[in-house]
Amino acid sequence: MPLTPVRAATAALLTGVLTAGVLSTLTPAAAADPQARLHQVVPAPETVREAPGVAFELTADSSITADPGATEVADRLAEVLRPATGFPLPVGDGGDLALRLDEPETGPEGYRLEVTADAVTLHAATDTGLFHGVQTLRQLLPAEIESPQVQDVPWTVPGGEITDRPRYEHRAAGLDVARHFFDVDSVKRYIDQLARYKVNFLRLHLSDDQGWRIQITDWPRLTEHGGSTEVGGGPGGFYTQQDYSEIVAHAESRHITLIPEIDTPGHTNAALSSYAELNCDGVAPPLYTGIEVGFSSLCVDKDVTYEFLDDVIREIAALTPGPYLHIGGDEADATTDEQYRAFMDRALPIVAKYGKTAVGWHEYAKAEPAAGSVVQYWGTEGADAELMAAAAERGNRILLSPADRSYLDMKYDESTELGLSWAGYVEVADAYGWDPATHLPGVPAEAVHGVEAPMWTETLETSEHVELMAFPRLPAIAELGWSPADTHDWESFRARLAQQGPRWEAAGIGFTRSPQIDWP
Repeated sequence: MPLTPVRAATAALLTGVLTAGVLSTLTPAAAADPQARLHQVVPAPETVREAPGVAFELTADSSITADPGATEVADRLAEVLRPATGFPLPVGDGGDLALRLDEPETGPEGYRLEVTADAVTLHAATDTGLFHGVQTLRQLLPAEIESPQVQDVPWTVPGGEITDRPRYEHRAAGLDVARHFFDVDSVKRYIDQLARYKVNFLRLHLSDDQGWRIQITDWPRLTEHGGSTEVGGGPGGFYTQQDYSEIVAHAESRHITLIPEIDTPGHTNAALSSYAELNCDGVAPPLYTGIEVGFSSLCVDKDVTYEFLDDVIREIAALTPGPYLHIGGDEADATTDEQYRAFMDRALPIVAKYGKTAVGWHEYAKAEPAAGSVVQYWGTEGADAELMAAAAERGNRILLSPADRSYLDMKYDESTELGLSWAGYVEVADAYGWDPATHLPGVPAEAVHGVEAPMWTETLETSEHVELMAFPRLPAIAELGWSPADTHDWESFRARLAQQGPRWEAAGIGFTRSPQIDWP
């Protein structure tokens, strides 16, 4: 089969990146100092206390015990550990791996991990805290723990204690399934990868000019017609409501909350092509498979537009247990400011009507959304800082996704085959080298809600593409969101990040071998 431009780019990356060492033999676990692994965790923990000379060894006789309310996390821990160890690791009473819901001072997502020669004990206030602690525990084991096949290595855990909790309550990633469609299993794969780094929200970009990806029963042509293509003219695809619920459930099992995004009033050509009545002139445009932006808009003055929005938001809200619904709002160049505000004045109450807190790209701040709504900043080099400062003053929460720092679809450098570069090149040091608390002049630290690392897919077709762009930069954004500000140090981070490489190799996760990192 002939290579499309994107598949050709993948072939080039696989040749130039993976053969450079991503598929190399893993470093034997015995050659590594187990105690050093305490200081290789990503994101960096709040505090680490060593117990020199002490180590716990996981054996075939090990088992897992859990307090009531923690059994699902215990099952997940067993699921993670069994493939590489080959150990049965039953979940029951009296195990040497213990999950305890006995530490309220760690907060809703924090944990304390205690390792002695005889036992590994995770303490937390919630099952979410225990789940995050499990992600740290797997990094304290040899890298081979991530392998899907049995490995013959000693499964040692360095002795000591880690106490940890997140800096921000909102640590997100975004995945665009509208430009190119990603099936249920691909989304679930990315969710599993996000959970490794304590990401707790996933924004799923479900509609755009190039495709509508979520079934709406009252408007069936949105998926029948609007979901039938993608960038470049491929077959597209969509999620049934059952598919979407499966994604939501999988995310919840990884303690990740889904945020659905329906972009409005622009980025709407797929919907406009599906229903002529949503256009001001009553004429449906053809389907669109390019990547230019800013040309489409729902008809602001028609009542049917808001009937449409009410149906869409009602159905999606009913399927989404999380608190947020993303209304888009960016690049609405086909509307005047007056039309844009008029649209948001009618659209935002619909979001509230169905019990959701609105999130929107930072342009929607000019519509003055209600206090408590989330404004997601995607500008570069402090653009629109005054708009953000006014939003913060009004009581909006500011979610930071600066395109020149956190957009994972930006090229690493001029040699990167996939991705775009309109926001500049974003190497690992760029992704890591900013502080959310001080990034926007005039926005106080207490107004910052958290961070998100978006992944747009104009040039990305497969999970392999996503992984090459996400890793190693996603962990950089995750650390900025989780770790205390006083732990943020580039030299420390690049050293710790290097040790993630063998773990990604073992797990079969593709990654770009940035020259800024001294990979093993």
